[in-house]
Amino acid sequence: MTERVLLVDDDQEHCEALGTTLRGLGYGVRFTTSPQQALDWVVTDTFSVILTDLAMGGMDGIELCSRILGARPDVPVIVVTGNASMDAAILAMRAGAYDFLTKPIDTKLLALNVARAVRHHGLQTEVKRLRESSVDRSSAGLLVGNSVAMARMNDLIARIGSSDASVLIEGETGTGKELVARALHGAGARRNGPFIALNCGAVPPNLLESELFGHVRGAFTGASSARVGLLVKASGGTLLLDEVGDMPLDMQTKLLRAVQERTVRPVGSSDEIPFDVRIIAATHRNLEAEVVAKRFREDLFYRLNVVRIRVPALREREGDVLVLATHFLDKFAAVAARGEMKLSRHVAAALLSYDWPGNVRELENCMERAVALARLSYVSMEDLPEQLLPRRAVRDAGDDVLETAADILTLEEVDRRYILRAIALLDGNKSRAAELLGLDRRTLYRRLEKYEIDARAVSVRKGGGD
Repeated sequence: MTERVLLVDDDQEHCEALGTTLRGLGYGVRFTTSPQQALDWVVTDTFSVILTDLAMGGMDGIELCSRILGARPDVPVIVVTGNASMDAAILAMRAGAYDFLTKPIDTKLLALNVARAVRHHGLQTEVKRLRESSVDRSSAGLLVGNSVAMARMNDLIARIGSSDASVLIEGETGTGKELVARALHGAGARRNGPFIALNCGAVPPNLLESELFGHVRGAFTGASSARVGLLVKASGGTLLLDEVGDMPLDMQTKLLRAVQERTVRPVGSSDEIPFDVRIIAATHRNLEAEVVAKRFREDLFYRLNVVRIRVPALREREGDVLVLATHFLDKFAAVAARGEMKLSRHVAAALLSYDWPGNVRELENCMERAVALARLSYVSMEDLPEQLLPRRAVRDAGDDVLETAADILTLEEVDRRYILRAIALLDGNKSRAAELLGLDRRTLYRRLEKYEIDARAVSVRKGGGD
């Protein structure tokens, strides 16, 4: 589908000339000399980016930009001005403008800025769609994702949820195996019973038997009272044996007998206690390989592996990274009382390009860290851990990824724009801008002078702040 651009300028000849240029770049174009008509079109029509002149009769570009973003905050607005002053640029950015261009408009710069704005709009639209669609969870309300791999897994969960068959859940560390087990529990007739999870690798081998089977008073040193084992405690519900591949061989033998007989003998007791529990096992290991290596009992493997579910790694879940990122962002922002937070387009690109060896758990930790560090209402690149920073990406003041050699600006232009955006975001407060940029005040003032930015005008416009 052709991306569409709306042009707003009270000079019709300028609209026509600019429209011809943009059509030559492959965009669909609609233009008007009436700001009010532009507002009407924004509500009834679809545009990927809007270019508006700054100086117009009746309603100037700043007011139009504010009103457009009030109605359609997802559509980037580029303000075109014949006045290249710092004041005009800051006013535009304070109104929420995505960027600004000065007349006469350089065709290459126009093409670059419009292309970035279109990418930004596409990404914002996709994030919005994913945020809305992520409200639709799996049958147990726990699993987040819209990928084909997740759809297949959710279908399998729905099909076997009501069964009492043992399930073996396989998947890399951090993929959410316990969430799958909880989804299975919630989808079945045992949903009102207990769900108990035991990490077999986290319990010392000499205590694992007592955890599972229980013990009587005095059964061993420190057993000052009797204890009910988890197999009995989970009766009527589900017991998850997490990381079952880490269970010692002698304990595997005892577990096999308990699963076959559906009774347990507490440590130090001669009595058999029945239990009624659905057993779900989970592991990051390849249990078939462990059986071949004689580290896991083959008979226990077949007892546990009645139905097998493989949880896909995050890198295999195409399209789910942004779904999960926005889900976790909402979660941690709510906990921190930060209000709604968003991902910058550059951050979204970094999340999509990363391999996620730690899977969903790593992504969740990443979003928790980002919310804790973010100084603004969105997550920026500086809020991400080092391993997510793209080695070959270049960032400018718009926080974009520059994808080709033709996109690359000079370092001075990147620096100037970044300073400009920082000052605009902080309402002209140069002290705070310097702190945000990691500069001392003297260095910032030297940069303002170098780029012929009138610092006094900024202070007056912003009401001081230094």
